[in-house]
Amino acid sequence: MNESADSRTFEMSKIGGARITIVIAGLGAGGTEHVVNILSNHWNALGCTVTIITLEPPDAQPYYNFDPKIAVVRLGVPPRRASKMHSGFLVFQRFQRLRTAIRHSRPDLVLSFLTRTNVLTLLATVGLAVPVIISERNNPALQPVGAFWKWLQAILYPRAFGFVTMTQGALDHFSPKIRRIGRVIANPVDLPTGWRDRRGKNILAAVGRLTRQKGFDLLLEAFSKIASTYPEWQLVIWGEGDERRSLEALRDALGLQKRVDMPGVTERPGLWIETADAFVLSSRYEGWGIVLLEAMAAGLPVVSFECEWGPSVMITHESDGILVPSEDVEALAKALDRVLADRELRERLGARAEVSAQRYMPERILSEWDALASCALNHKLQTRLQVAQKTA
Repeated sequence: MNESADSRTFEMSKIGGARITIVIAGLGAGGTEHVVNILSNHWNALGCTVTIITLEPPDAQPYYNFDPKIAVVRLGVPPRRASKMHSGFLVFQRFQRLRTAIRHSRPDLVLSFLTRTNVLTLLATVGLAVPVIISERNNPALQPVGAFWKWLQAILYPRAFGFVTMTQGALDHFSPKIRRIGRVIANPVDLPTGWRDRRGKNILAAVGRLTRQKGFDLLLEAFSKIASTYPEWQLVIWGEGDERRSLEALRDALGLQKRVDMPGVTERPGLWIETADAFVLSSRYEGWGIVLLEAMAAGLPVVSFECEWGPSVMITHESDGILVPSEDVEALAKALDRVLADRELRERLGARAEVSAQRYMPERILSEWDALASCALNHKLQTRLQVAQKTA
């Protein structure tokens, strides 16, 4: 969205002073959590009263830094595996606590992220005179949320004031009733301040939760095909998750114990960009792929599966990165072979990637969120005026 300085100031003035409540499952390391961090700090700086409600245990600690003025309310009912009967009880408990917490925050606007949390938030705000904006951050066609939640999603999503996806492809997946309230807002790229260039040790980096979605098993297979050709290169997979043991077992079975490091989550957000010399995204599907954009913004050459959705929006093939067919291990191995073998190619791709990533700088993306938030706040004001006129 291209706005003049006067228009930008107008939007900010309408938002300043508003009470905004953000609902998210947790505040750990992840792309959605990073967006919540950027948005909440931004709106707090504009003078909003920001409350973040999570399902986490009371002693949970956020991965990203939040301004002390931002209130974080943890409901103590995190998602976990349970029997069907107990799961129903937990959902009801989350609903009750969430509704109470939202009412206590006295919001002018509620913003929710991710499918199950969106559904709970829409249920918890029934009867409350507050606009709700919901956002999907993954591939809605492939993420495993379950038939029950899909059913509730279809019923409840049209009741929201606004619906945000990161790509047009994700928005087009939904019904016309949901698309009617939809808006596409890409993820902003926000590199850590003061990061140091400590590159030059031939590190191929991958970043993400250790889950099947991220396709690190495919990456290990691809890297095993070229590892002997590039003994000076090491693959480092940053992240944590349920698939750690199976991925470590696959790494060892492929004879890559000394060639692949899996150090967990970085001590500080974005720390991995300091040591990476190239980046690879091996996901089976994505909502966006913010780590890919971070790598591009940091001037790294990138190779990515052309999974739905995100990578093909960010990357122009052979110009600022290399795209390969989704889940094609042989193609991924060949692309990595090209990049690791050619320093000039890496430098050219990295330089162009850094320029391309400027499209997603925070100021530009935040202006789109500001416009949507001010629209919702104006809607609430108009509704109040209409009610007042009817009762006068």
